[in-house]
Amino acid sequence: MSFFAFRERVAIEGIMPERALLKLKRAGIAVYKLQKPQKNRLEFSVNKKDIQKVFAIYPDICYNKSVYSPYFVQKTGAVGLFRYAKRLQNRIGIVLGALLFCALTSYFDGLILGVEYTGTNVYAREAEQTLASYGIKPFAKYKSGNEDIVCAKLLALDGVEFCSVKKDGLRVKVEMRLSPFQKNTFQAGDMVSERNGTIIALTVLRGTAQKKTGDRVQAGETIVGGYFQTENGENQKVKPIAIARIACVYENTLQAQTEEEAFASAYLEIGLKKDDKITKKEITQTSEGFCVKIEYESTLSHNF
Repeated sequence: MSFFAFRERVAIEGIMPERALLKLKRAGIAVYKLQKPQKNRLEFSVNKKDIQKVFAIYPDICYNKSVYSPYFVQKTGAVGLFRYAKRLQNRIGIVLGALLFCALTSYFDGLILGVEYTGTNVYAREAEQTLASYGIKPFAKYKSGNEDIVCAKLLALDGVEFCSVKKDGLRVKVEMRLSPFQKNTFQAGDMVSERNGTIIALTVLRGTAQKKTGDRVQAGETIVGGYFQTENGENQKVKPIAIARIACVYENTLQAQTEEEAFASAYLEIGLKKDDKITKKEITQTSEGFCVKIEYESTLSHNF
């Protein structure tokens, strides 16, 4: 069990050094693993708590050579766990430095210092917004597991046939490739409302929103501007990519023979598109004809 003991290894020198052990024994100091490498030198171990007693009886040869004594004692090292404790104490700076290095390496290994786009930069802004929505952005900790979701959203963009998102060192590499068999024909200019109503949903992937959910909008009024503002405050032209849903109300008095005929006339007058849907209708007959009120949601998309 000497490995678990806290002991110091010492050497005692002098004429017939065995006699010096008698004085240590009378002082109640236990001696372990006694060796005699030389005629006038003994080496042995004592408990850590007894080391000061040894030096009180015999001077330390390293510090008290001027003190007269037939015997001199010198520490030669620690024993057992105490030896490793001493080594750790002597190397505490190295140990702390190593621990700090490991901690910094572990921290910076998951850090994102930049995002690199390859293949095509047509959708660079859309990709940046999508990545940021999942926490993938410069100077953030990289959270794996969202790569497939991000790629699915980017693959939904017009003409994108391949997408890859992966972390490489301290950077995230995003590769997107467009299909060579499909030419992107984006509509330039602002996204303009075609109807009067209230915006109930608005998604902008490219461009700058001029309206927000809950705002009233008139036909011909800009909903999304065909530009975005750079870090320098300058407006750079882009082709907007956006989709909006607008709650609209049609109300008019029509001349018709029946209620169904009045509804059909109103339906044609509104000019509903494929993605538009009627949410409520009221048809009331009056002396002037049929009063038709139709509430509907109109979907407006621009390069979406």
